[in-house]
Amino acid sequence: MVVDDSAVVRKVVGAMLEAAPGIKLLHAVSDPLLAIERMKQQWPDVIVLDVEMPRMDGITFLKKIMAERPTPVIICSTLTERGAETTMAAMAAGAVSVIAKPKLGLKEFLTDSADELVSAVRAAAQVNVRRLGLRSAASAGSPAAPLQPTVKLTADAILSPAVESRSPLQTTERVVAIGTSTGGTQALEEVLTALPRVTPGIVIVQHMPEKFTAAFAARLNNLCQIQVMEAKHGDRVLQGRALIAPGGRHMLLRRDGAQYYVDVIDGPLVNRHRPSVDVLFRSVAKHAGANALGVIMTGMGDDGAAGLLEMRKAGARTVAQDEESCVVYGMPKEAVKKGAVEKTVPLKAIDREILQQLASHGR
Repeated sequence: MVVDDSAVVRKVVGAMLEAAPGIKLLHAVSDPLLAIERMKQQWPDVIVLDVEMPRMDGITFLKKIMAERPTPVIICSTLTERGAETTMAAMAAGAVSVIAKPKLGLKEFLTDSADELVSAVRAAAQVNVRRLGLRSAASAGSPAAPLQPTVKLTADAILSPAVESRSPLQTTERVVAIGTSTGGTQALEEVLTALPRVTPGIVIVQHMPEKFTAAFAARLNNLCQIQVMEAKHGDRVLQGRALIAPGGRHMLLRRDGAQYYVDVIDGPLVNRHRPSVDVLFRSVAKHAGANALGVIMTGMGDDGAAGLLEMRKAGARTVAQDEESCVVYGMPKEAVKKGAVEKTVPLKAIDREILQQLASHGR
C-alpha cells in the first residue's frame, strides 16, 4: 500500500511497484484515514508512507499501525534537514526503512530510483515482523539500501587488501568497527545506549541516505552516555566516541603513530552501498588488526561479510548478531558462511563484547 498526499508519488510509485515481479499494489491513497478504511478489507505486507499529510500525519498513523498490527513501513521523506529530523521521529515510532525524495524534480527522481524503491520493498517484506513488534514501541528502524547498480563492486574499488604478513603493530588504542543495514538503527540504539562513557572508540557504517545520518547521530547523542557524531574527514577515534559514516560517502580508518583517525571520501558504490561496511572493515583490517573488534549486525545482503573475514585474518576479534535478535538475518548470515565470525551473540550481549575490547590486548 502507498499512502502519500502527492498524486505524482501515488501514480509513479504505484506504477513501478505494479510492474515489479512478485509485488502487488493493493491501494494508493492520499491520507491515513483512507488507508485505515482500505486496511479493514485487506492488510498489506508492506506500506510506503509519507510523513507530512492532511487529516492525520504519518507518524501518528505509524504508531497506530505498530500498536494494532506491526507491519514493515517504508517512509518516503523529503530530502531536507527538517525532513531528516521528522524521519528520525518516524523511525523511533517503528519504521524499517526510508526513501529520500527531493522537493523538485520529483517525478524524474522517482523514475530514476525505481530499483531502489523496489529493493526497499522486497527487503521490507523479509523483515522479521515479530522482532519489529517487540521493538516498535521504543526503537527505530533502518533506511533502505541505496540504488542497485548493474555492476557490484568490491572494496578493491576504494583501497587494496591488507597484506596478511604485515599485521599492524599493537597499541593501547582499541577500535570497534560496526556494520549494519536494515533494522540497524534500532539495533544501534539498543547497543550504544547501554555503553558507559569509558568505551573503546567506535566507527560505524549504517546504510542510510545522505542528510539522514546527521539527524540520526544527533538523536543517538541525546540518548547515549557516549558522544555520537556524524564523522567528518580527519576526526579522531577516541574512547567514549562513536563516529557514524555520513550517508553517500565512504568512511575509512587510518593510523597516525599510535592514534586512529577516519577519512571520509567519495567513490563508487561498493557492494551496492556508499558508505560500505566492506570498505570500513578492510581499512580496519589494514590499520588496526588485532587492536580491533568487528561487529556485523542485522541487515539485508552481504555487505561487510568479506571485510569481516579480512579483519579476522588480521587478528581482530569478530562478532555477529544472532538470527533470533535480527530484524533481517542477511549480513551476519553471510559473514558466518564465510568463516568470518569468531562468536555469535544476541543483540543484548553486544555491548558486553565491546566493553571486553577495552581491556583486550589482542590475541
